[in-house]
Amino acid sequence: MTRPFLTARWEHLLFLNYQCPARLLDPLVPAGTTLDGWEGQVFVSLVGLLFRDTRIRGIGVPCHRTFEEVNLRFYVRRETPAGEVRRAVVFIRELVPRRAIAAIAHRFYNEPYIALPMSNATDVEPPAGGLVAYFWFYQGQRYSITATVQGAPSVVPPDSQAAFITEHYWGYTRQPDGRTLEYRVDHPRWPLWTPTSWSVDGPMDRLYGRDLAEALAGPPASVFVAEGSAVSVFTGKHLST
Repeated sequence: MTRPFLTARWEHLLFLNYQCPARLLDPLVPAGTTLDGWEGQVFVSLVGLLFRDTRIRGIGVPCHRTFEEVNLRFYVRRETPAGEVRRAVVFIRELVPRRAIAAIAHRFYNEPYIALPMSNATDVEPPAGGLVAYFWFYQGQRYSITATVQGAPSVVPPDSQAAFITEHYWGYTRQPDGRTLEYRVDHPRWPLWTPTSWSVDGPMDRLYGRDLAEALAGPPASVFVAEGSAVSVFTGKHLST
């Protein structure tokens, strides 16, 4: 097994999942992959999480080891020549609070990162539950996603929508030359909470454009919170054309 490019703990992941017309995502699907769905439904997910103990090739950079991320993502799949089906994530936009983090992700993966002022007010401890909250500013506007949970998280059935959303172990990103970069993400299955309440605030059209903002305007189809775990992100490789 190759050495991971990045290791960290992803904690207190908040997933807000929205049905989305496939026509909005088709132009964003990387070459060599196809749009994936669950029971005929296509989703985008607005996801907030906290990185801890972040290391690049085993080295932790001071002041860059703990930080927030908020991303908008959708789901694709690819069948390898050997017949393996790889279910994966494609990011539409990723927000982090440090320019160096955004620069590294763009340099090595061409991921669509931007650096913004961000913070969190997350305090969750099983079995009591608690609050998960992420905040950021963009073009002078304040944004937030929050959820409250109670009790302890539980393991979800493997054929559930929750498993479809959270159990993707590959990533694909389009490169400037049109090729597709594939990379692996390793983590265990996450027990999940279903929040007792949630909220989303901010003008999403400024971040994601009018059409995707319309998909995010209504209530989400589902909301989950994962306690999280250690993760490893491996170096990418280009797909054969």
